[in-house]
Amino acid sequence: MEVAVGIDTHKRTLAAAAVDALGRVLDVREFSNDPKGHRSLAQWVKDRDQPRRVGIEGSMHYGAAAASRLLAEGEDVREVSPSLTHVERRRRSKGKSDPVDAVAIARVVAADEILPSAKRATLLADLKLLVDHHDQLVRARTQLANRVHADLVVMRPGYEQVVPNLRARRHVAKARSLVSRDRSVRGELVRHRLRDILRLEAEMAQADRRIADKLKETNTTLTQIPGVGPFIAAKILGEVGEVSRIRSKASFRSALGDGAPGRILRSNPSAPAEPKGEPSAELGPALHRPGPVPNHPRSKGLPDAPARRGKVPEGGDAMPQTAPVERRVPAPPGGWQEA
Repeated sequence: MEVAVGIDTHKRTLAAAAVDALGRVLDVREFSNDPKGHRSLAQWVKDRDQPRRVGIEGSMHYGAAAASRLLAEGEDVREVSPSLTHVERRRRSKGKSDPVDAVAIARVVAADEILPSAKRATLLADLKLLVDHHDQLVRARTQLANRVHADLVVMRPGYEQVVPNLRARRHVAKARSLVSRDRSVRGELVRHRLRDILRLEAEMAQADRRIADKLKETNTTLTQIPGVGPFIAAKILGEVGEVSRIRSKASFRSALGDGAPGRILRSNPSAPAEPKGEPSAELGPALHRPGPVPNHPRSKGLPDAPARRGKVPEGGDAMPQTAPVERRVPAPPGGWQEA
């Protein structure tokens, strides 16, 4: 690599610096963070010698549009972690400013051969956006279902004997038939909310398909872990991001807020837990959600967890809950490297 380019991104400006393979500064420029500035930046990068590589700090935030433009121009664009820039800046003792940060980013690019691709970072960011959108749809549907329940209790006392829940489409259809001839304001609103529930279900199904399609592009093996389906795998990838930026089990534990690095759930629930940090609000529910374990003694002959949860067979005790799932997060290629 002859030239490394570093770009420090901000809301209105982009500071760019070019260094040679030894880290010597070749040029420093500032561009506006708008389409005109992106065109000028792309041309400025093209004027650098080949082979070259571009590193952007914040390629998923203020630098997202600039990264997309450079990728479209065929440039090799990498995501640079702020922690790497901080180490480089401290090592040189140059203080902090936009040009200094851009030079530090360029030197990180020149020295580091395993920086994650901005293209893959974009893919993982898309997964996070889709998962967040799916979660928002689920919350909206739950709010509507609760509101409908509150109205039906007033309009049709005892309706639960006919409509046990509003999760299945057939139950939603049955609820609609109960209020189809009610001309009151409450009845009108219930019918409107039931239509919205069906619409949200269709959008959730579409989001599920898009998540599955995006997940295939990542070539992840997370779905091979028992209990980890496409949605949980997408949530993990979206929240954790590019795994190559995590340099040790300790840093991964810090990111997750879990006391057992690389091992998310203990196979023995009675074993003493290790001290835990602050849990991740997004990852916690996904990583600690129980699921069926293949070949587990308590799972033999039983239907899937959703079908049996809370069911009590006639003349018997309550069916056992699903067994705890042991989920191991795979190490990056080459294994964990202690920082």
